Amino acid sequence: MAVPNGANAVAEACGFSIKSNANGESKADSNGTVLNGESKAENNETTTNGESKAEEILDTTDGQIEDGSISTIKNIYKSAKDADGNWTWVAEEPTDVPEAAENNETAKFAIIVRNAKSPDSRKRLEAAEIVIQSPRLKDVLSEVLKDYPGVACELKRLIFEAPFKPFVHRWADLLAYEKRRDLEETTREHLKLLMDTLRYEIGDAIKAFEDYVQHGVITYEHLWMVFQPGSVIVAEHRGPLSAFELERSEYMSNQCGNFVRLFSDCVDFNGSNFGRCREKIDIEEFYGTKKIVSLNAFPLAFHPDQENVRKSLIERGKVFEQLAGYEYRSYSGPAITWDREGNEQTVQVSGRIVVDINAFNKYSPYRARYVTNWNAKDLERIQQFRKKDGAEEWYKKKNGPKARLSPYHYQLCRSRTRGYSLKTKQWLDFFVDYVGPVKWNTNAFDNLVLDEEHKELILAFSESQIENRAAFDDVVQGKGKGIIMLLSGPPGVGKTLTAEAVAENMKVPLHTLSSGDLGSSPWEVESGLNNVLELVARWNAILLLDECDVFLEARSTHDLERNKIVSIFLRTLEYYEGILFLTTNRVDNIDTAFQSRIHVSMEYPDLTSSSRRMIWKNFLNNSSQPNEFSDEDLDELAAVELNGRQIKNILKTAQLLASRKKETLNKRFVETVLKIERKRINASA
Repeated sequence: MAVPNGANAVAEACGFSIKSNANGESKADSNGTVLNGESKAENNETTTNGESKAEEILDTTDGQIEDGSISTIKNIYKSAKDADGNWTWVAEEPTDVPEAAENNETAKFAIIVRNAKSPDSRKRLEAAEIVIQSPRLKDVLSEVLKDYPGVACELKRLIFEAPFKPFVHRWADLLAYEKRRDLEETTREHLKLLMDTLRYEIGDAIKAFEDYVQHGVITYEHLWMVFQPGSVIVAEHRGPLSAFELERSEYMSNQCGNFVRLFSDCVDFNGSNFGRCREKIDIEEFYGTKKIVSLNAFPLAFHPDQENVRKSLIERGKVFEQLAGYEYRSYSGPAITWDREGNEQTVQVSGRIVVDINAFNKYSPYRARYVTNWNAKDLERIQQFRKKDGAEEWYKKKNGPKARLSPYHYQLCRSRTRGYSLKTKQWLDFFVDYVGPVKWNTNAFDNLVLDEEHKELILAFSESQIENRAAFDDVVQGKGKGIIMLLSGPPGVGKTLTAEAVAENMKVPLHTLSSGDLGSSPWEVESGLNNVLELVARWNAILLLDECDVFLEARSTHDLERNKIVSIFLRTLEYYEGILFLTTNRVDNIDTAFQSRIHVSMEYPDLTSSSRRMIWKNFLNNSSQPNEFSDEDLDELAAVELNGRQIKNILKTAQLLASRKKETLNKRFVETVLKIERKRINASA
């Protein structure tokens, strides 16, 4: 609908021009400026006039103006609550609103103190907020409160709220600054104003804090005083005593009660980069005073032996750094796994492990580890340390994800790292303190009861594969780069020991799997096998697939599911690039397709008397327990038809008997175990 001509004059008088749109309807627009919150109060009359003229337009046009088209502000005002408890809004401005206390006049003062009624019976009023307006004071505070989280001294109006935590935490720095003799006169005056105000407002809190520090105690109400943002705190959080950088403390509550939550950062590694990781540490409410060092988290500065604690944390941090990437290590101690709900569970682990957080994040079923980037202060610390320590050349030569940290960051390193236990076949969280170097068994290959020619052949294949993996390729790139060795024969003749001896001789990890570890359905086998082969290639490890008959057995026309598993295994082996040992007891039933994929096939015969004698002797020589066996004893034991695994088990049991009797291990204890073993065999027969 077109706007009546009489409305044009009214609209133009208000600064509007009425324009018709494509539909013939009219719009009102204005060149007037919208006033901000501060100027609106001073130009209320202008705003009111604008509103009244706009209302005249609405009256003249009978309200026929497009919604939202009038270019001015319409003010409404909060009134009382209705019967439902909701606020109502009215068009009339309240008449009982006082003038704003802060204006152009108050902006000239160096400090503004916003007071409120005090709950303290000794005071009528107390400061609720302190507003710093003096540029000189802002320069002072930018130095005193440097790096204090949440404080930006470059703001035009710097506002601090009670209980004025930054001033309490940096009180010693403020006192030191106040005593400086090089201060400009106006700066000294403004600083004195601030200090006098603070002494009146938080003087009791400062005295209480000093008293707490002197006696080493604290109350729950004043916990925030000892936890200064940016300080280093220590806590036995998710492991042994560790250090964290405090970001802030906050009083909170839940259904279990009240507590103070410390938002803190540690240094972690996500598989490719070092960075910060946020941890939340809670201190439950307590009554009365409590020793600061008895809290489950407290500032490192309060530790009675802080220097030695710091040194030990730095040393552990250096180990944590060296474990970045993937490392083959030995481990003996507690480790962490998780239940279905994600709760941590402690397990005991001993044996070889691979520390690899990147692989953990990719292949484990558990939550990945994330870090945030370094902040500006972190980068400054690291750069200063590199220059001071002359580590630039080290940085240039060092490749991969490892990056040298500063001593400050070493002490903040997490106490745990993640990886894979080769013995238990579990992804776990390992404590850095229990990670150690691998003690290689250099005699493993020498103790292997195998012809020298066979030993040389196996070593030649294995060493050449590790050193020249990319030297030979198939017609199709990426195929046929691996070495597959099939070891067949009866149980206990040394098939598994061969793969273990090769890994020890070459000082690489040995990843042992059985068919049951890969699942039963074709898709489980394919997924599991692909993951294992990727890990083995990444770790430069040797893979032993023990008792792999289910994968090697000839395919038939009646078992389609097993045929799928064999086909998947055949196809996967084509692209494997490492060393694979396969062991089986049924070499005669191998699928013909495997014959062309196996590079070395070795059959282990039953042990001879001389072989058994060597096995007895090797086990006795490697035993840490004293023993007395003559050559005649060994000859008699070698005549007993046993395999290598049985010999090991009998000797282990005999050692336990000798230890209980507190005697030296001899043939008498072995014969006792052999008698028991013969009775068991006869009974089962």
